[in-house]
Amino acid sequence: MTGATKTDYELVAGIETHVQLKTRTKLFCSCAIQFGAPPNTIACPVCLGQPGSLPVLNRTAFELALRAALALNCEIASFTKFDRKNYFYPDLPKNYQISQYDLPFSHDGWIEVASGKRIGIIRAHLEEDAGKLIHEDKGSRSFVDLNRTGIPLVEIVTKPDIRTSDEAYQYMTALRTILQYAGVSDCDMEKGELRCDVNVSIRPRGTGPFGVKVEVKNLNSFKNAKAALEYEYGRQVKAVEAGEKITQETRLWDAEKGVTRVMRSKEEAHDYRYFPEPDLPPIRVDEAWVARVRASIPELPAAKRARFAGEYGLSDYDAKILSFDRAMADFFEEAAKLSGKPKPVANWLVNELNKILNERKLEMSQVKATAKSLTRLIELVETGRLTGASAKETFSEMVERGTPPDDLLEDKAKIGDAGAIEEAARAAIAAGAKAVADFKAGKEAALKSLIGGVMKATKGRADPKVAEEVLRKLLS
Repeated sequence: MTGATKTDYELVAGIETHVQLKTRTKLFCSCAIQFGAPPNTIACPVCLGQPGSLPVLNRTAFELALRAALALNCEIASFTKFDRKNYFYPDLPKNYQISQYDLPFSHDGWIEVASGKRIGIIRAHLEEDAGKLIHEDKGSRSFVDLNRTGIPLVEIVTKPDIRTSDEAYQYMTALRTILQYAGVSDCDMEKGELRCDVNVSIRPRGTGPFGVKVEVKNLNSFKNAKAALEYEYGRQVKAVEAGEKITQETRLWDAEKGVTRVMRSKEEAHDYRYFPEPDLPPIRVDEAWVARVRASIPELPAAKRARFAGEYGLSDYDAKILSFDRAMADFFEEAAKLSGKPKPVANWLVNELNKILNERKLEMSQVKATAKSLTRLIELVETGRLTGASAKETFSEMVERGTPPDDLLEDKAKIGDAGAIEEAARAAIAAGAKAVADFKAGKEAALKSLIGGVMKATKGRADPKVAEEVLRKLLS
């Protein structure tokens, strides 16, 4: 491909996602799951694989995994078993991990992403987590915390259907939303409840065979996953153009430097010496069991989006935004029912709340405003007790501190008295000589600038109509 440019190559990517299931205890023992517990305080002989200990499958974990697979449109296998995946690492005290190899409990699913494209899912299988290595910031020592050992995970593996970093981002956000809706996991990446690895290769555009696959690990956010995919694509293109050979390997993403670096050569399945787990019997899943689990799945994002548009008369855009996050969807529905005014509620959440969340980098779980307080805020605006500008300030304080809007009225209430507005109007006229001259020359639009001056002086509390009347009177 001498002389070819970057655009001559096509990205081919797949994503492996480990999702922590929302159980109270571990996958094969009764140890509690408690994030932030002191290191090595939640581990038992089963977690550590001590002689004589036997694993017992957590039924709730298996049913949550079934629910996840069904929510992802997967086929459920009628017969499944567990296998031992053998490898040696400091955070794996048994020197093997109980996972699934050739007979996973589900296969052949898909997710539709924002662009409308379907990303295929090869399989979703159940396995236990390993422990955690904690490395010194300054120094060469590492410490092992085995609290996480044995926590139930469902691993979801896509087909190599992803062609851009945007598609990868869309897939990951759609996956998280579906799993949160289904009640399978909270998917809190800061707590390690959702972890992604990306498999990346390139090929000349328009050709059939895939290139050599490189796995990129250590992706602790969707933003990092997208950046790592873009970097690795560029790195492979440059290497091929320089005549270098891409080798199958595992690389780590260095977020600070914005590069990937080699971790180890990529293992093949035979390297793990899989064999059936002798201490766990196989599982048969009949249609009645699948039907019971399917019936337990709550309304998923696509169905909720369609219902919001039909039941509440929302635009497709608003319905999509409101249904994207389950907590926001629940907030909207509660406020819409309380107020009987779904469209104003949607406007406040889609426009103002999303703006606040983005600016302050907040999650819905951190919002202190309630559906009842938003309903009251809308009422105060509609009855003329708050201006639009004051209402936005009030809403911001509601979100941050949870203060009821009535408690803020004294400082935010609309000023409708002409006498109280006159001082601000005179100040706006004095400061806006050009706008005054333009208005007197017949340019009506110039009055808006003066009204803006009044609003600024009164911190958005002046009634715009009264402000206009006062200004016209003073300028006549």
